[in-house]
Amino acid sequence: MKERKKIAVVIPRFGLVGGAENFAAELTARTATDPRFDVHVFANRWRGAVPGITFHRVPIIRFPRTLITPSFAWFANHAIAREGADLIHTHDRICEADLFTMHGIPHRLWVLDVRRKRMSLFDRATCVVEARLVANPRCRRFLAVSSITKEKFIGEYGVEEARVLVLPPGTDVSRFSGIDRERNRAAIRRSLGIDDSTPILLFVSMNFEVKGLDYVMRGLAELKRRQPPAMPVLYVVGRGNEGHYRRMAEELGIGRHTRFSGVTGREQLDAIYRGSDFFAMLSRFDTFGMAALDAMAASLPVVLSGNVGAKDLVLDGVNGFVAGDPADAKAVAERFVRLLDPEIRRRMGQEAFRTAGGQSWDEIARRQIEIYEGLLAI
Repeated sequence: MKERKKIAVVIPRFGLVGGAENFAAELTARTATDPRFDVHVFANRWRGAVPGITFHRVPIIRFPRTLITPSFAWFANHAIAREGADLIHTHDRICEADLFTMHGIPHRLWVLDVRRKRMSLFDRATCVVEARLVANPRCRRFLAVSSITKEKFIGEYGVEEARVLVLPPGTDVSRFSGIDRERNRAAIRRSLGIDDSTPILLFVSMNFEVKGLDYVMRGLAELKRRQPPAMPVLYVVGRGNEGHYRRMAEELGIGRHTRFSGVTGREQLDAIYRGSDFFAMLSRFDTFGMAALDAMAASLPVVLSGNVGAKDLVLDGVNGFVAGDPADAKAVAERFVRLLDPEIRRRMGQEAFRTAGGQSWDEIARRQIEIYEGLLAI
């Protein structure tokens, strides 16, 4: 048997809360089951042991804050140099790697264009490390989680398009297979005090402003003005300035059509997905938007803005809709109108489930391993 190839995977927090952390954990755990690979994770924090993975703790200097990114990068690369590796796959900014998965857009664009802030010393230091990694000739491939991320990255650094591949996150459709849809629909409607025929428009987020809750509400208000035969209830799950958005709902005349649940556990959230009817995420900017893919896995058609990376998976009018400009309340309302038809929801929900099924973590891991094979020439 050939000697196993040593893979070094780098991420500050492995398998903890967060999209990048979960993405890295899901794919690395599956890679570790391949007998051709000896997988080592270089991280500052991780959650418990994972079969087939050797962990190495990487220090971070947290004060002054400016040193956070440069210190992790320096310590990570020195630890890898001591251990040795045939391939370095980083999910964060370090000094040298063969493969860089970009979970966000270039840091400079994130600060200036998305957050609309001035560059701090921390931001400048992070940009320096990022630029050094991209310019390093060892870094032969870049993985973007969406076409939006890819376009922003190429625009910032001028990297050849052939070197930048799109590898989106995966999901687990089996999470929802044991949840009875009709039972959950009835239970959720009882808890919300609405009748069985009222559709539920679901919104899930830990940042209401960035994810465009105001746009969803304005679309719903426009829908109400059209006096539809069945006015949906907007069910808001997650964390944000709830008081502000409650007042907004009242001002828009949709107060009695809006409910807030706060943050829920994973099991309860899965039940909410299965008991809802359609999903909206009208983000101002979102490199991907995992909640949208989870909604599709639960057989919900989705309405996304053109700023959500998960739009790559949406076939407009087939498994969901893309509203290019989320501020266009009339265009958003038109998508909501279509989804008030139970037959359209059922058909599009089936297509959404089929799409999500093709995005299983196993399938995404298979694609990533193919990239490893190409880089290692095995």
